Amino acid sequence: MANAQSSKATLVYVGDPMCSWCYGLSDELTAVIDHYGDNINYELVMGGLRPYNTETMVDLKSFLTHHWEDVAKASGQPFTYTILDDATITYDTEPPSRAVMIVREMDEAKGFEFFKKVQRAFYVENRNMHLVESYIDLVEQMDIDAEEFKSKFDSAAAKSEIKQDFQRSSELGVRSFPTILVIKDGTKTVVTQGFAPAKSIIGNVDIVVNK
Repeated sequence: MANAQSSKATLVYVGDPMCSWCYGLSDELTAVIDHYGDNINYELVMGGLRPYNTETMVDLKSFLTHHWEDVAKASGQPFTYTILDDATITYDTEPPSRAVMIVREMDEAKGFEFFKKVQRAFYVENRNMHLVESYIDLVEQMDIDAEEFKSKFDSAAAKSEIKQDFQRSSELGVRSFPTILVIKDGTKTVVTQGFAPAKSIIGNVDIVVNK
């Protein structure tokens, strides 16, 4: 998501790479972005679903299975459930949020596409998104400098900076993910919370933008 002139309205997407409903929304949001193109600004914010969480995938297996099945039914997105039997991986969403933030800072226009690649790596390929190795081929696919990404991923600076995203989410008043807001003339309006089809999102955005 790349920003253009500040005179335009801004669509703000607040999500988390390990938020299943955010994964479900990704294709719909892609259609929204394709619809508006350069006619609107975009801001991608990592909201922090469960940052620093210490529960394992096994601990949350029943809870997550239920949600993933609901998302798959509503959105048609594919899921692989094997990772839910892994007692060594915690459901800490800070590392993938940090990874997306790093790529967004390295090349803002590629942030959302990378966000979607991370989602697929987790939900379909069941990668451990706490490991920098899980991201290397993804950044390479997007012509992002893998060595620079690797050097930043575990840095104290990046671990501190991601907290600014979480703070931004809080300042926007977001309490659940995904949330889409539109900011126009200094006023912010929530247009979508949770999953919604692109047509519905576009209709809600148009109401705000055309006021």
